[in-house]
Amino acid sequence: MRFWDSSAIVPLCLVEPQTSVVRPLVETDPAVVVWWGTRTECVSAVTRGQRDGNLAAAVAADAQTILKQLAAEWSEVQPSELVRVRAERLFAMHVLRAADAFQLAAALLWSREDTVGRNFVSFDQRLREAAGREGFAVLPQQLA
Repeated sequence: MRFWDSSAIVPLCLVEPQTSVVRPLVETDPAVVVWWGTRTECVSAVTRGQRDGNLAAAVAADAQTILKQLAAEWSEVQPSELVRVRAERLFAMHVLRAADAFQLAAALLWSREDTVGRNFVSFDQRLREAAGREGFAVLPQQLA
């Protein structure tokens, strides 16, 4: 079981350079855990790609279908006061945007703050660094 950031979910829905890296990760361990807002962040990325002319409508529609299939199977850390308080405390230790702080706070609550042996999948460099400092094994190990 791994915690997945939105930046690693999107390449499961669209063919991107990172797709060849994340597909084997989900195939070897399909138990995906995400933050409650992950689906919305992924929808935003897909619709932004279509709006900006980088994705054809059919490709965006296929990505939305794949996202719905993934979301039907993954586990979500729900919003709570604990997530909010933990996210707010993370700002004192890491350079994070609010959405990324929620991602990391959700991962910390999922792991019950015992990050040893827990994986955090992300392509966002700042979030990867913060997750690593919190003790997660960050995947993929090397970014292309």
